[in-house]
Amino acid sequence: MKRFIYCILILTVSTMLFSGLNIYSTTAKQTNENITVYLAGDSTVANYASNRTPRAGWGQMLPQMFDEQIIVKNEAVPGRSTKSFINEGRLSKILNQIQKGDYLLIQFGHNDEKSYDPSRYTDPATSYQHYLKEYIDGARQKGATPILVTPVERWSFSADGKALATHGHYPGAMKELGRKENVPVIDLTAKSRALYQQLGPEKTTELFLFLDAGEHPNYPDGVQDPIHFQEKGAREITKLIAEGIAELNLPLQKHFLKNGGE
Repeated sequence: MKRFIYCILILTVSTMLFSGLNIYSTTAKQTNENITVYLAGDSTVANYASNRTPRAGWGQMLPQMFDEQIIVKNEAVPGRSTKSFINEGRLSKILNQIQKGDYLLIQFGHNDEKSYDPSRYTDPATSYQHYLKEYIDGARQKGATPILVTPVERWSFSADGKALATHGHYPGAMKELGRKENVPVIDLTAKSRALYQQLGPEKTTELFLFLDAGEHPNYPDGVQDPIHFQEKGAREITKLIAEGIAELNLPLQKHFLKNGGE
């Protein structure tokens, strides 16, 4: 009898251990099925706290575009260029986490243009491409997919209402590098300018952080910001990112929500 009870106990414990392993294996499998999209960029991409509302970067809205299998880690930081982001160890932080099957979206240009600041400035034909290649090589070494994103346009119109280019040679330099390195490129510069042209000067201000005095408690004196977006604008730019992903026929498009996060 004692031997029978002992056998039953052994069988019970073995079953529990086996079940536990199965649960662990299932959990591990589910975790492995997740894909992380890392974002490296500047203030037009970054997340903002509630005390900066309605200011928002497009990266802040990107999670709304995807199903639960996609995890977005927005590492973009205001004021950074390709150069300063690396020198501050921020690319290394991403590369220490990124895994095979993940993605790295890279948008810089706004601060690379600042020739008065040697800690951030890069030349579009030389050092800009050199630093961008570090992002590309780092992601690929980890088995991740790098995606270059040309810098989103600022609000700028001519007197006759034409949306103007505001980033000089930087978008072209990024696209050139993309061709050379066989890296997918989302031409957000062209896409955003086309959107602004379609909307016109007045409607485009609704995308950016243009607020009258007293319109929002976080900006009691008002603000006229032709660079940074309101939440509405960030969502519209995110749609352009999604459009670019679809045009490139990247596997990420399989995880788009049907309603585009709306």
